[in-house]
Amino acid sequence: MRRPISLPRSEGTASRQAHADLPEGTYERELGREGFYGPAAHLYHTHPPTAWSRFEGPLRPRAFDLSRVEGPQTLPWDARPLLHNAQLRLRIWAGSGSMEQLVRNADGDELIFVHEGAGELFCDFGHLSFEAGDYLVLPRGTLWRVESAAAFRMLLIEATGGGYGLPDRGPLGEHAVFDPAVLETPRIDDAFRAQQEERPWRVSVKARQRLSTIEYPFNPLDAVGWKGSLAPVRLSCRDIRPVVSARYHLPPSVHTTFVAERFVVCTFCPRPLESDPGALNLPFFHSNADYDEVIFYHRGKFMSRDDIGPGALSFHPFGFSHGPQPRALAAAARRERTETDEVAVMLDARDALDVDDGAAALEVEGYARSWSGD
Repeated sequence: MRRPISLPRSEGTASRQAHADLPEGTYERELGREGFYGPAAHLYHTHPPTAWSRFEGPLRPRAFDLSRVEGPQTLPWDARPLLHNAQLRLRIWAGSGSMEQLVRNADGDELIFVHEGAGELFCDFGHLSFEAGDYLVLPRGTLWRVESAAAFRMLLIEATGGGYGLPDRGPLGEHAVFDPAVLETPRIDDAFRAQQEERPWRVSVKARQRLSTIEYPFNPLDAVGWKGSLAPVRLSCRDIRPVVSARYHLPPSVHTTFVAERFVVCTFCPRPLESDPGALNLPFFHSNADYDEVIFYHRGKFMSRDDIGPGALSFHPFGFSHGPQPRALAAAARRERTETDEVAVMLDARDALDVDDGAAALEVEGYARSWSGD
């Protein structure tokens, strides 16, 4: 079994503490392994590590404007594909109204983030209401549909061949970030019983990325009860209470919300900024050597970007340094803000992601140049 070579050393001009009291005129870059979970080194540069003049070849930072996806898309299987690898599939679903048939994902757990709209979820386990800013976790094999009075837009994250769990909070304890008691499960309530009709229903099943249809002479959402330790759950981003530090900028991994096979999902929510005058108060430059990094912007103004807004998706594959854009870096140096105003969903994928054709058509041209100020 391989274990990392551990040799804490310091050479030349360096900060005593990572992400704080940087030597004057330097820019800190973290070179890390295993995302933000493994060994790391901090290098101090005289120029911003993202001050490139141009990119050539397929490797570059990319952004996509998902607000341009048109609906309505009747079923989640009609959702626009964006990024994928063997462990996950990311899509955007621009739906409207109520589904006239049921669906089942046999390929993996489905994590839904509601970007716009509100409605009702009916599934094997009962009924759940949802609104913008909610996560819905649907275990693999769950039968479900949604009802909505208006249009909605959802980010769909399939854990292909696997499932979702909660991160180990370690010494913070199990109630940190969000108390598991805030997780809501479906109810066998009047609304659920009212939809148990004796009329034909169709079920669209996705298995091995192919669709099949099953027909019933009745609504198969006919459960009268359930028990056990497996069920869909709803988590509102409003119930997430970020871990903060006044004297140290914490890495994105502290905001991990769900853990799957070889990727994690994090949530950036409003929080106080670091107040210590020597501490960084925005994301540090980093070279994430092992993970592809994806961020979906739900609402607000993202602290390290100055040219991206709600409904956008950024994709930073491993292989180059990531970090704040110039105007965001300058604003942070002036300490213009005391707290963040953002809600965003981040995916860190251990295996390289491929860009689907559906995303390429939505690409924001010139995104890579936004670090040069052009």
